[in-house]
Amino acid sequence: MNDNVLYTRVYEVHKEDFAAAGEASARVKRKLKQIGIDAAIIRKIAIASYEAEINMIIHSYGGTMTINIGESSIVIICADTGPGIPDVELAMKEGYSTAPQNIREMGFGAGMGLSNINRNSDNMSITSSPEGTTIRMEFET
Repeated sequence: MNDNVLYTRVYEVHKEDFAAAGEASARVKRKLKQIGIDAAIIRKIAIASYEAEINMIIHSYGGTMTINIGESSIVIICADTGPGIPDVELAMKEGYSTAPQNIREMGFGAGMGLSNINRNSDNMSITSSPEGTTIRMEFET
């Protein structure tokens, strides 16, 4: 999707900041409602962005969620620092999780994050190394 970007916003996501979990994705959802994006598209974006945000909180050392709203698409890029995903293909499988027990006891880490992002995005890509992970999600509007 190549699109003229009409709006860009970057949100900080901090490691293990469960008090703020979902804040960035909620702000994205509010902005999309404000500009009149279709409710079905907003729902897909809200699910995918929330899953990516929670993954950064649980698994990374922190990062950013950037939303780019274009004329006919919305692109969300979640970029974090380390430790990376050792096996992206395995991590994409529903139910696979590396979340520690204390995170699971809080109700997170069910192993649905990446598969939910993939299912709700029109196009998704992941690049990962020990330095960090970047997830790019594209949605047609």
